[in-house]
Amino acid sequence: MLNALEVITTVVVGLMVGVEFSVAFVMNPIFNALPEDSNQQAHSHGGRMLGAVMPVWYIGSLVLVAVWAIAGWHHQGTGLVVIAAGLLILSVIMSILLLVPINNQGKTWTPENRPADWRQQMNRWNRYHYARVAVIIAAFTLLVAALV
Repeated sequence: MLNALEVITTVVVGLMVGVEFSVAFVMNPIFNALPEDSNQQAHSHGGRMLGAVMPVWYIGSLVLVAVWAIAGWHHQGTGLVVIAAGLLILSVIMSILLLVPINNQGKTWTPENRPADWRQQMNRWNRYHYARVAVIIAAFTLLVAALV
C-alpha cells in the first residue's frame, strides 16, 4: 500500500511541476510574443483557468506528501519526504503571499481596464513564479530520491 502511495504522490507532484514549468518556460514566452492586447488577454485567461485548478493541486500534493511521510515514518527516505513537504509548504506560502495577489488582479484585466504598469506586474509575477518552480522542482527531486 505504501508503494502505491509513493508512486501516486510522485506522479501527482511531477505533473504539477510539469504544468508550472510549462507555464514559465513555454506558455508565457508564447503569450509574450503575441500583440499587446492578445498578450494581456492570454495572461488574464490563464490566470483565471489555472488560478481555479492549481490551489487544489498544490494542497492535494501537500496532503499526499504528508500522508506518505506519516505512513512511511520508519522507512528509509522519510527525511527526504519531510523536507519535500517543507518545500511544498514554502511553495504554498509563496503562492498566497506573492503570486495570488498579482494573479487576482491580473485575471480581471481587459485592454480597457488594465493598469498602465500591467507589464511590470506580470514581470514581477514571473520572477516569483520562477522561484516557486525551483522550489517545487527541488521537492519533486527529493520525492524521487526517496523512492530509491
